[in-house]
Amino acid sequence: MSTATDNVQTVRRLRTAFDEQDAATARRLLADDFRFTSPQDDHIDREAWMRTCFPSAGHFVQSHLSELGAHGDLVFSRYDYTLADGTHWRNMEAALVHDGQVHEVEVYFGGRIE
Repeated sequence: MSTATDNVQTVRRLRTAFDEQDAATARRLLADDFRFTSPQDDHIDREAWMRTCFPSAGHFVQSHLSELGAHGDLVFSRYDYTLADGTHWRNMEAALVHDGQVHEVEVYFGGRIE
């Protein structure tokens, strides 16, 4: 059984894999039943996320994971990022983690920050 600390580390590793575009690591960290939801994506599966969302890391000039915390299997993260046009944004995510794999991610788009 994973601890909250283990679950936070799993989400941190997935974020690093995304930032570094390490598809092999991302695939290992995503469960077969993985689902991703955002204002632009409605419960897409792992393959759709790898195809449409994973390559989007190149849109970010800079990304910073500013906060990370867990309540059991649910890991919350807040991150700031800068786009190529120089604008700064902030999002939050809730990830459901079991036994070292991410089963679900819900993204909540934040606003532009100055």
